[in-house]
Amino acid sequence: MLFPLLKDLHLPVPTPDVRTSPRHEFPADWSIKTRLLFMSSQPFTWAEHLKAQEEAQGFAQHCRAAEINLPQSVQEPKLSTELRCAFQQSLVYWLHPSLSWLQLFPRIGADRKIAGKACPWAQDEALQQALMSDWSVSFTSLYNLLKAKLCPYFYVCTYQFTVLFRAAGLAGSDVITAVISPTTRGLREAMRNEGIEFSLPLVEESRSRKQKNSEGNLETEIAQAAPSDDDDDDGFSWLEEMGVQDKVKKPDAISIQLRKEKHEVQVDHRPESLVVVKGTNTFTLLNFLINCKSLVAVAGPQAGLPPTLLSPVAFRGGTMQTLKETVSKDLLKCGLHSKTLDQLSQVPTLGKSSLRFLEMKDSAYAWKS
Repeated sequence: MLFPLLKDLHLPVPTPDVRTSPRHEFPADWSIKTRLLFMSSQPFTWAEHLKAQEEAQGFAQHCRAAEINLPQSVQEPKLSTELRCAFQQSLVYWLHPSLSWLQLFPRIGADRKIAGKACPWAQDEALQQALMSDWSVSFTSLYNLLKAKLCPYFYVCTYQFTVLFRAAGLAGSDVITAVISPTTRGLREAMRNEGIEFSLPLVEESRSRKQKNSEGNLETEIAQAAPSDDDDDDGFSWLEEMGVQDKVKKPDAISIQLRKEKHEVQVDHRPESLVVVKGTNTFTLLNFLINCKSLVAVAGPQAGLPPTLLSPVAFRGGTMQTLKETVSKDLLKCGLHSKTLDQLSQVPTLGKSSLRFLEMKDSAYAWKS
C-alpha cells in the first residue's frame, strides 16, 4: 500500500518570483514499492554474479549493522570487493511470516495471486491461533526495537491497509509515529473507542486551504460539516407545533449519525484518509492491532493469514530475505511502458516546484515540470 500525496500534485503551484536553484536532495518517500529503477551511463557489471565469499560477507555486514564506507571513486568497480559486499548488504530485509509459496507483499488486492495456493490454516482454527501467536511476538519485538532506536522503521501490511511505524527522530518527529493508510470510518471509530488519539493531516490541510480561499471562517465550516444534536432536534420541533409529528417518518439515530459524518465517510479508502498516531498512542495502537479481529481476513484466499511484517533489521521470528536485482543494458527489457521510457529519457530537473502534475494510465507514469 502507498502513502503519496497524489491529490496535491494536481493542484496548481504558484510560480515563485525568484528562480529556484535545482536541489540535490530528494524528499523521503516512505511508500513501499515492488520495483526500483537505477539508470547510469556506466555499466552495472559489478552488481552481477557475486562470489560466494562476497555474498557471505555482505550478509555478515548486514547482521552486524556495519557502516558502509566506500571511497568517493572506484577505478575498477567490478574488482572492488568492498563495493560488491556493500551492494549485497543493502539488498537484505526481514520478513514475517515466511511462506515461500505465497507472495506476501503487497497484501492489498493480492487475492487473485494467492487464490489456488495451499493454505492449510484456512479451515484450521488451532493453526490460525498458532500463526497469530507467533505474529504477535514478532510484532511486539519490532516495536521494542523501534522504541530502543535499534530499528528505524517497519511496516505492517494487512489485506485492507498498511501501517508504517517510525522511530523517534525520523521525519521531523521527536516521538515514535505510526502512519496508517488507507482507513475507513469504522477503523477510525474503533481506534477512538480504544482511546487512541490520531490526526487526519490531509483532511486538516484541505480544510485549512479551503478556509483561506473562502470568505467564511473555520467555525462556519465546522458547523456546516458536522451539525450538532441540538440542530437535529430543532429540525423536527416545527412538526410538533403543527401536530403532524407522528405522521412524518423521522430518520433514526444511525441515519443522523451518518449524516453528521458524511464528510468523514467520503474520504474512506482515499489518500486523504491517512491517519497519523504519535507518542505513547502508538503503544496503544500496537495492542489494538494485536487484538483487532478484523486485522485478518475471515473469508477468501487470505483467510487466517496474519499481516506481513517488513523490516530492515533482524527481529524475533523474522526471516532473512534479499531483493532480486536484474541488470539490463536496454530499458525496454525492464518491462516499462514506452511512454514512461520517453519521460525517463528527458533531462532530469529537481526544484521546489518541479513536479506539477503526475498521471498514471495503463501502467504508464507521466509528469510535467
